[in-house]
Amino acid sequence: MSAYQYLNVASVGDGVFNVELARGPANAVDRAMYMEIRNLFGNVDQLGGDVRAIVLSGKGRHFCGGNDLDEFATMTPDNAVERMWRVREAFFAISGCSVPVVGAVHGAALGTGLALAASCDFVVAAKSARFGLPELTVGVMGGARHLARMAPQPLVRRMYFTGQPETAEAFAAAGGSVFVCDDDQLMVEAARLAKRIASYSPTAVRVSKRVLDRVEWMNLTEGYEFEQGATVRMSGHPDSKEALAAFKEKRDPAYQPRNDDRHWFGV
Repeated sequence: MSAYQYLNVASVGDGVFNVELARGPANAVDRAMYMEIRNLFGNVDQLGGDVRAIVLSGKGRHFCGGNDLDEFATMTPDNAVERMWRVREAFFAISGCSVPVVGAVHGAALGTGLALAASCDFVVAAKSARFGLPELTVGVMGGARHLARMAPQPLVRRMYFTGQPETAEAFAAAGGSVFVCDDDQLMVEAARLAKRIASYSPTAVRVSKRVLDRVEWMNLTEGYEFEQGATVRMSGHPDSKEALAAFKEKRDPAYQPRNDDRHWFGV
């Protein structure tokens, strides 16, 4: 996949793709890389084949050490609006991706790195991983709202105000939502979970992704009603009947190829 300068993309089979941040030495993100992230995750079907799940990882010693500080130092009130827009586009492309994204984090996930991880649907973290928000140490703000997707407010505020990173195990023990594993098992575990997702109906998975993205911001009453509505519509899809039949008959299901059911499902 040579279309990207700072992202390595490879199929690992069964509809799962690995997207690797690749801007050494610490995968610090600059404007061009933000745009590449947005362009890839905003349209994953361009990767070809039947894309069902993505693993987002980092090349080298770290997942992502944060923003490119040399570029960051040139930010002014005149150019900051456009630059912050590029940053938001990248994060929201991951969180709004049409298929589930599994974060596979090792080494540093600081600032932008933490926000990239938090934009994933869930995160597998190596024991070597360190999560942190050092923004105040370099005189800026950002990342707290993303961290709030992964951690309770007291932990968010402690990490934000102190700037001190947490190891994966300490982060999880304090309430951070990560699955911790040995370093040499990181990609194995991330791929295992991604392939489990990919084993389900591709239509149901994409509909579920859109439903979860919507209900995250709804209250319980509105969210559950919305989710039930998708269940009602999905019950008319052949994959729904096939999943139940396969379960009862103790066999592997044979799902239909995915079509664009966005309009039909109303999500």
